[in-house]
Amino acid sequence: MSGGEIRGVLYDIDGVLVTSWRPLDGASSAVRELRERGLRRAFLTNTTSRTCAEIGERLQTAGFEIDTGEIVTAGRLTAEFLRRRYPGARVWVLNHGDIAEDLAGLELVEDRPDVVVIGGAGTEFTHRALSRVAELMLDGVPAVAMQGGLTWATDDGLRIDTGAYLPGLSAAGNAEIEVIGKPAPTGFRTCAQLMGLEPSEIVMVGDDLHSDVLAGQAVGMSGLLVRTGKFRPGVLAAATTAPDHVIDSVAVLPELLSTSGDTA
Repeated sequence: MSGGEIRGVLYDIDGVLVTSWRPLDGASSAVRELRERGLRRAFLTNTTSRTCAEIGERLQTAGFEIDTGEIVTAGRLTAEFLRRRYPGARVWVLNHGDIAEDLAGLELVEDRPDVVVIGGAGTEFTHRALSRVAELMLDGVPAVAMQGGLTWATDDGLRIDTGAYLPGLSAAGNAEIEVIGKPAPTGFRTCAQLMGLEPSEIVMVGDDLHSDVLAGQAVGMSGLLVRTGKFRPGVLAAATTAPDHVIDSVAVLPELLSTSGDTA
């Protein structure tokens, strides 16, 4: 690995460990083996439709031995950011999914918000709702995006995500939208702190070249792209920056870390 000794693994979840919450072949055994070797870990996801507890339960059902405290969602990061940046603010959340549990302590409202929070894209992203976001921004209400991912993978193909909407909303609302989750650096640094490691001691494993891998490399982590989930050869071929490693799936990660001699 490019950063020297690897002491921790930061996993993306969807497309790396599971697709539509079904485990990828060999993923659970690979995660377990690396944990048994003593590598620290965290799980960073842009999922905004489920709470940390719900994700933990889903992963456990899929055969992964994971504690909820190891999971860092875009919703969790956003809640921490809002409590720090806008204490006591009235918050309107436009999101596909109910994650009120992870937003505990925030005052969630429908009318006269002090802050707009844009979550994951879905059926809630109607013309009327997105127009209201732009109008509130024009009136001076700050907007925050839980994450900036462009797509996510499902069993029956890709879906566009929040990042596909943000440039247009910024232009229509005449203001910048602060992004909290991937590909912004906040989540990666939070996970490094959670693991008690320096970024250079961590390998980020993801299926999204830009939001997962290159974004992790930008904060000093080693980046590893898997050919599962939303991976597309054309995206990799067109990239001006290369990932540190590309592998077929997370199932072969233990072998890669063994042969590279970088594990603790």
